[in-house]
Amino acid sequence: MTQRVPVSLLALAIGFSGCAAVPAKSVRNERSRPESAAPVAHTATFSGTAAASGDRSLTVMDVPSQDETSKNKASLSSVALEQSETETPDGEKISTVSMMVTSNATDETLTIDSPNSAESDQPASGSIASSETGAEAYSLNLGNVLYLADAQNPNVAVARERINDAYARVERAKTLWVPSLRAGLNYNHHEGAIQDVAGTVFNTTRSSFYGGMGANAVGAGSPAVPGVVAQFHLTDAVFQPKIASHQASARRYGATAARNDTLRDAAVAYLELVRAEHAEAIAREALANTEKLTDLTQQYAETGQGLQSDHERLKTELALRQEELITRKESVQVASARLAQVLHADPTVLIQTNEPAIAPLQIINLEGGAASYVATGLSRRPELAEQKHLVCEAVERLRREKYAPLVPSVLLGMSYGGQGGGVGNSIINTDDRWDADAGAYWEIRNLGFGEQAARNETASLQRQAQMRKIAIMDNVAREVTEAHAQVTRRKERIELTERGVEFAIRSYTLNLERIENAQGLPIETLQSIHALATAQRAYLNAVVDYNIAQFELSRAIGWFVQS
Repeated sequence: MTQRVPVSLLALAIGFSGCAAVPAKSVRNERSRPESAAPVAHTATFSGTAAASGDRSLTVMDVPSQDETSKNKASLSSVALEQSETETPDGEKISTVSMMVTSNATDETLTIDSPNSAESDQPASGSIASSETGAEAYSLNLGNVLYLADAQNPNVAVARERINDAYARVERAKTLWVPSLRAGLNYNHHEGAIQDVAGTVFNTTRSSFYGGMGANAVGAGSPAVPGVVAQFHLTDAVFQPKIASHQASARRYGATAARNDTLRDAAVAYLELVRAEHAEAIAREALANTEKLTDLTQQYAETGQGLQSDHERLKTELALRQEELITRKESVQVASARLAQVLHADPTVLIQTNEPAIAPLQIINLEGGAASYVATGLSRRPELAEQKHLVCEAVERLRREKYAPLVPSVLLGMSYGGQGGGVGNSIINTDDRWDADAGAYWEIRNLGFGEQAARNETASLQRQAQMRKIAIMDNVAREVTEAHAQVTRRKERIELTERGVEFAIRSYTLNLERIENAQGLPIETLQSIHALATAQRAYLNAVVDYNIAQFELSRAIGWFVQS
């Protein structure tokens, strides 16, 4: 008997501790590709830098005719996801997920890897075709789509750029205690009453000039603008680098989550385009069958072997089938535009798939119940790792507020320059001067009420971050369970609908033979045409829904599969 582990216990098992931030480093574009994964010669490629430049153009290369034998096979035979782990010179371990798509139609293997790469050094491949209207259409397979989505989707690019932004904040926080340099000059002229240090007020006219490191040096005091200055709160110097590091780590996991979502969206958009194209093909076949039956009823009506009413009924059915075909064409164009949006491509150019036959993909081999996959998702989803670092960031902010009244702020200043002055407007007696100041002060904001309010605020933010993590865990558990159920049940639908298509084909063949021999009724053949189209659409939906469910489950568990 399998015991269900409550999500709350899993939360305690994973815990909110272990707030070690990832060392600061810039995002580098490292993309490796095996020789077998090189693009084939007959390609039309999207530019890998389109995400940065905003260019949506396609680079067209020579396209030889494809092998006719490939038309009878599905272009995708397998999709494999693998995890690898590398260690950087500074000891950081980075996990990389690779997705390998193998094509039967072109013997092409395409690998998607390097989750931190902002743009691609190598293009993805696709072939050029023509639509019915004669306009150019670009033919892409699933591997091309995933590659282009990873390389060109602007949401992925923004998420990766936010990592650079976060690590720049880390660098700034680490240099908070480093002094700043200032150089300048100032001129001061005074006329009238002035008070000396002894308290005597007298009238005078004087002028002074200063130039060098610092500025605003008037009288005997140090320059108001020191030449070398460091002013900071010691708690900020200690805690701000930790806070910024957790922010950067959260951004890295957030970018991985954005990439996973984009790959899932691209796969779903591609499969929806496959659904729309094959639904159009089913509508064409049903229209052709209806036209054939309409011609037969017309011949029978003219020779007196059939009723004119049967022919009129078939003409009505023919009009409905033509209307359905137009609707299916519309669905193809809509699905193509939605896929183009994910790929950051021109939506006015039709995208066609390399799927001559619909077949279920084998992405995940289900082993065990949903509970094991829930545990995998809770340990591997980047959204949870992102939120964990946000919790750690809130913890560091709370610690900063607790120590703030006990730790001083520091002011260090040093100036060096030349100064001169005299009575009236004369600038004489010029010489060098050097000033150094050091100070430390403690502050209790608003008689202590401000300190308590600041601690209450950051403590609330910490609790909010913890509750958001628990909410994400609940959402992950729900997504994994839902996707697991969809994969399991939709796979069962495939076998049933496949048998239904076989039965519908035999029924239509037998009814057509009878009507051709003037033995059956037109309504019987018409019903078999309806049944065949319905069975074909049911099989199509079952296969596409099953493939989508596998991608949903892969994304729900963090795009990792066990070998």
